[in-house]
Amino acid sequence: VQLQASGGGLVQTGGSLRLSCETSESTFRIARFGWYRQAPGKERELVAIISSGGITTYADSVKGRFTVSRDNAKNTMYLQMNSLKPEDTAVYYCQTQTWSGVNSWGKGTQVTVSS
Repeated sequence: VQLQASGGGLVQTGGSLRLSCETSESTFRIARFGWYRQAPGKERELVAIISSGGITTYADSVKGRFTVSRDNAKNTMYLQMNSLKPEDTAVYYCQTQTWSGVNSWGKGTQVTVSS
């Protein structure tokens, strides 16, 4: 599975960005989509997950501000990020897990929130 994340950039505190992740695999073969992020000097952490059934899970730090969604017709997952904070600055990665348990990662897109 090949993944292509896009939509990152530079935004001021309180601003919004929408990340997209297009997969080469049909979303019907994907059991779970995930967004992760890694800030400089820190470990990669989970941001949000959306299952094949549309069940979502969020890190406490982004609850109420970020929304994960998927468009099966476009084989694409999204992460709408609102009320961005400087601590959201990181490289964001999309990840998929197929029903057979194969995990794939995209290259990442940089999100920078200025104070």
